[in-house]
Amino acid sequence: MDIRGYFTSLDIGWTNVAFAIGAAVLSFILIHGAVMLFRRRLDALDGPRAHKPIVDVLRHTLARTSRIAVLATSILIGVSVLDLPRPWDARVGHLWFLTLGAQIALWLHRAIDVTAHRYFQVHGKGLEDDQVSVAHTLVIWALQWSVWTIFLLAMLSNLGINVTTFVASLGIGGVAVALAVQNILGDLFASLSIALDKPFEVGDSISVPEFSGSIEHVGLKTTRIRALSGEQIVIANAELLRKVVHNFKRQSTRRVQYTLRINPATAPELAARVPERLGAIISAKDQVKFDHVNLTTMTQDFIEYDIVYNLQDANYGLFLQTQQAVLLETMEMLRDLGISTAPRTQEFTLHGQPVKDAAGNAASASAANEIPGGTRAPSLIRGA
Repeated sequence: MDIRGYFTSLDIGWTNVAFAIGAAVLSFILIHGAVMLFRRRLDALDGPRAHKPIVDVLRHTLARTSRIAVLATSILIGVSVLDLPRPWDARVGHLWFLTLGAQIALWLHRAIDVTAHRYFQVHGKGLEDDQVSVAHTLVIWALQWSVWTIFLLAMLSNLGINVTTFVASLGIGGVAVALAVQNILGDLFASLSIALDKPFEVGDSISVPEFSGSIEHVGLKTTRIRALSGEQIVIANAELLRKVVHNFKRQSTRRVQYTLRINPATAPELAARVPERLGAIISAKDQVKFDHVNLTTMTQDFIEYDIVYNLQDANYGLFLQTQQAVLLETMEMLRDLGISTAPRTQEFTLHGQPVKDAAGNAASASAANEIPGGTRAPSLIRGA
């Protein structure tokens, strides 16, 4: 059968063909014009409205409108006005699904890219560091592949292909692959978790039970840390997240607590003056918020004060300078008050074997060691 005979068998007149062509041309003009008009309206926005997330996503998404998809849609509209016999009506339905599905997948592909980029730009404080790039790549790759996978399966199902067995096979194969590379996948998801949750970022100073240092790079599998001693430490992302991480860069204030011990023989009136004088010393320092100085412990060996103040700046150098100045002035204050920080004097009594005097009379070692005034002299023990 030649082409003329094929179209003759469809029983379509020239009038219907002309009407279909006119409908297709008109549909192309309307669809293309509507898309272009909408894009121009979005581009014409200014001020705060132009920077809204939905406007930015729509502007970039509509830019991915395929002219081929618009042309194919217009042709299908023209064909749809014809009274086609079977199986052409079913085939046209499949073409409708393929055309619209492909265009929607393109839009979603672009929308995911733009949305993820905006999210990481906002939450990354406008900085495109390595950590943001890793998270950006992982999120876009996973979501975009999901979109195209769903589109492919839906298209196969629309064509009448049973995809249940295919999906089950993919599931079994995916489980097998996941078991084989579970450590790598664990590090990949840990990297994504670091990027989204942001327990630390590149440049942060952190401390874990084994080491301390600053974050240099957060990769897909490992994180590189420059230790305080100078060497670079490479640790798996999943292992790092299992540890307790102290992030010092996000420390806005620093709480300082220490104790002061003085001699227990200090007079009560002098001990009562220590909190007031020490509180004045601490309050006079810059960027310091005084908390308290209280006498908390009194034993036969020492009297102990608990001292707490807060630095408004967490800088470690400022802490060292402030604490040094406080301690030096505390020493001067104790000297002025005549208070000693020495512990209570310890007394020891030694009892030795009886010894004989020059007349041959026995005498105890304790009596021999006594000196005037009632104080016992220390015993001297010499080797043979």
